[in-house]
Amino acid sequence: MPENPAGRGPLPAFLATDGTGVVPIVTPMGDKMWLVRDHALGRFVLTDQRFSRAEATRPQAPRFNDAQPAADAMMSMDGAEHTRLRRVVSGAFSARRVAALAPHVERLTDECLDRLAAAGPGADLVAGLATPLPLAVLCAVVGIPPEDSDVFRDRVEVLFDISASTPQEKSRRRLELVDYMGDLIERKRRRTDDDLLTALIGARDQGLLSPGELLTLGLTLLMAGYETTVGQIGLSVLALLSDPATLTRLRDDPALVEPAVEELLRLTPATPLSFPRVAVAAVQLGTVTVQPGEAVVVSLLHGNRDEEIWPRPEQLNTDGRDAVHLTFGHGVHRCLGAPLARLQLRIVLDRLLRRFPRLRLAAGPDAVVWKSGLSIRGLVRLHVDW
Repeated sequence: MPENPAGRGPLPAFLATDGTGVVPIVTPMGDKMWLVRDHALGRFVLTDQRFSRAEATRPQAPRFNDAQPAADAMMSMDGAEHTRLRRVVSGAFSARRVAALAPHVERLTDECLDRLAAAGPGADLVAGLATPLPLAVLCAVVGIPPEDSDVFRDRVEVLFDISASTPQEKSRRRLELVDYMGDLIERKRRRTDDDLLTALIGARDQGLLSPGELLTLGLTLLMAGYETTVGQIGLSVLALLSDPATLTRLRDDPALVEPAVEELLRLTPATPLSFPRVAVAAVQLGTVTVQPGEAVVVSLLHGNRDEEIWPRPEQLNTDGRDAVHLTFGHGVHRCLGAPLARLQLRIVLDRLLRRFPRLRLAAGPDAVVWKSGLSIRGLVRLHVDW
């Protein structure tokens, strides 16, 4: 499997291919799709209503893998149904609500770094920071009791599982996760917590959500908010440790952390591909005519490195660029949790570099171990010294 520049990890062959435009691919499921590798065409696909997310969840639709959201998930809906569900949860991720979480995220980050310092020098940043921090933040925002965090962590990865486990294991773990969420909803009905899941239970009781939509929406929030952030933190730190000049600039000038976050999101997205969409009419896409029933998937990796948008796209530019990257998607399905992910990444990098100014990759070939078999890119291990 090819290696990405700047230590950005192994990629499927069709993603590592040079060039842009629209090309045919065969998915891991053996289905044919069109892969979009151009920024402008990617934005077009992600916004044009002739490319349907709902149609992509039909049993007969081409599939990229079996780690796809359910048909009644918000990200699997089009039009008014999608808008209805999005409106129910959007307030929890407003700029004001996310900004109010900053002191809590800072405290949690400092606690993780305290534990690393006490056990060091030397540590695995995935186990000691990239995993526990998003888990703790998600517990606070969604309303997962801290005592349940291990149960949740051990099962949520199944939502992204392509080939990491057998079909029987995946089915069993998915059912366990559904059972857990159903039990948690029932427990929280008897409490008056100030968290997102409690608010969603109230929306169900008001008739704004069906019981099935409540369950699926709870799982969707777990899917969107945890594994991607774990992956993004690990990938971002690795990219900086692989770029000593940029790392030095950030150490010397913390004001550069915020623009660096956007560049890291652009260059090292934990989610390399959009969810597939199926054409409901013939659509001209570059030099290709996509026929009704054919599926299209956007390569966020390619779109984020389009030379028409970013001169020298492989360079991590800390001087600041317009945040037009596709890492969080585009259009009506753009990731609701983007402000929270940005907040966590900014705080982690700022606190980490201040606490360990001599941070560096540990020696040896096993310092960096990549995850495999998942639809989300990330690391199993990132061993560092300071």
